[in-house]
Amino acid sequence: MAEIRFFWSRLNANYWFYPALFCIGAAALAFTMVAIDRAGFAEFLNDVSWIVPARPQGAADMLTVMAGSMIGVASTVFSITIAAVAYASGNYGPRLLTNFMEDRGNQLSLATFIGSFVYALIVLRAVRAEDETATGAESVATALPGFAPQLSLLVAYGLMGLCVAVLVFFLNHVPSSIRINKVLQGIGARLLDGIRDTYPVEDEFGDARQPEGGKPMTAWKTGYVQLIDFEDLVEIARKHDCTISLDVRTGDFVHRDMVLLKIDGCDPEDLIDKVRGCFTLGATRTPDQDLQFLIDELVEIGMRALSPGINDPFTAVTALHWLGAATAEIGRRDLRKNICGSEEDECPVIPVPDDWDHYVKRGFGSIRSAVASSPIAAEVMLDTLAHAAVPIRDETRQQSLKDEAEKLAEQARVLMVGPDLSRFEDHLRKFNQNFW
Repeated sequence: MAEIRFFWSRLNANYWFYPALFCIGAAALAFTMVAIDRAGFAEFLNDVSWIVPARPQGAADMLTVMAGSMIGVASTVFSITIAAVAYASGNYGPRLLTNFMEDRGNQLSLATFIGSFVYALIVLRAVRAEDETATGAESVATALPGFAPQLSLLVAYGLMGLCVAVLVFFLNHVPSSIRINKVLQGIGARLLDGIRDTYPVEDEFGDARQPEGGKPMTAWKTGYVQLIDFEDLVEIARKHDCTISLDVRTGDFVHRDMVLLKIDGCDPEDLIDKVRGCFTLGATRTPDQDLQFLIDELVEIGMRALSPGINDPFTAVTALHWLGAATAEIGRRDLRKNICGSEEDECPVIPVPDDWDHYVKRGFGSIRSAVASSPIAAEVMLDTLAHAAVPIRDETRQQSLKDEAEKLAEQARVLMVGPDLSRFEDHLRKFNQNFW
């Protein structure tokens, strides 16, 4: 089941999925419109005064131009997308390649042009020149010599208008989508949504269940854990009256004979095929079920921006702002994964505990060394830590943010000198006075 769910989630994220879907839809539309024209149901169009019936030669020319232009524009759209992806992945990090390839604007733009090309090509096949003999059905479809599918041509005109609008949208969308603020907004918004879905309970700070041990079950191949089907795991554990304690999270890298989970109450050999079917392993990490992946993307962009070769502290500042928003959202939530609903205390599947310090270290702890070398970013990180602590009601979690600020100060004193260090110390004093 995990393989099927992951296959579907990755399928509609592939760059070719919507173009293929639109091609099928366009082909179905074209055959339907031509059938209506051939049956004579569109004959009333000949009596509409503001519609000039097209002759076969004109219809063929129009459809030929449409098909040729659409495939040309589709090629250009694909080239522009690849250029944008290459630029973004080179400047912001290779892990962002997935974000751009999954962009719905890029996918649907290419799909529209390719779908229109397929439609025009199929309708063009139905056009009969004036000197060609029409079939019985075609002979009643129009009073003009030959056969020109009038309703199909009107739909083609509509598709051309749609393609012009989509082209204008695409030309605006691509440069907008590779702006760093837009990139960070997309990652940050997706991270916040993922946090709310994973940890829906606010203002409760219960401790996660600890693993109960048992006999180990190991990984069967090498790769990243891309998806875990918790529902099926719970069903398997209840059916065999056992407890499953996971040793890995989604996003962890595993290899053969590495412990994947432990089973208490039954023999792992009896469940090995069923349990392995609940895990999807692959060569890359994905954002599905993996909040750390999105946090790592924010950290990577911030660290690249603060590297000596780029030296762009304001991009790092924006990354810190979104990291602070995510930290505040995590800090106010119960970090126990609600796998079994109201029966959580008796749930037979125990995921790896997600504690608060884990997320703080993964975010601010990872970017701290780079931030400490930049006076601008260091001051913003102090403010971000303070603002992130405001909505958090748990004093222990607030203290961990204060500890992170002290670690930043300790590292900044090593990397900063002169007026930069004095300015940072002044900001640190105000930070301690105003926020703690």
